[in-house]
Amino acid sequence: MQLKPLADRIVVKVISKEERTKGGLYLPDTAQEKPQEGEVLAVGSGKVLENGQKLLPEVKVGDHIIFSKYAGTEIKLDGEELVIFSERDVLAILDK
Repeated sequence: MQLKPLADRIVVKVISKEERTKGGLYLPDTAQEKPQEGEVLAVGSGKVLENGQKLLPEVKVGDHIIFSKYAGTEIKLDGEELVIFSERDVLAILDK
């Protein structure tokens, strides 16, 4: 199944890192902070401004991003956990 976000929304696959303490102990999921890094899987066509112009998205498919901590709506699609949120919740694009 393919997911096509509308307007200025994007679909992101969250990249979760394995959490360990400095002493080497693994932290359970319940003790970890919510991940804030992900890979963009789909991008909407852009936001329509009040004057009728379309503002094209700054992110593109494949970008690795940092986003707001509690942004978006989590969904499960084909066994993958994804997040859909507005592009304004993107804080930065990571250069790799």
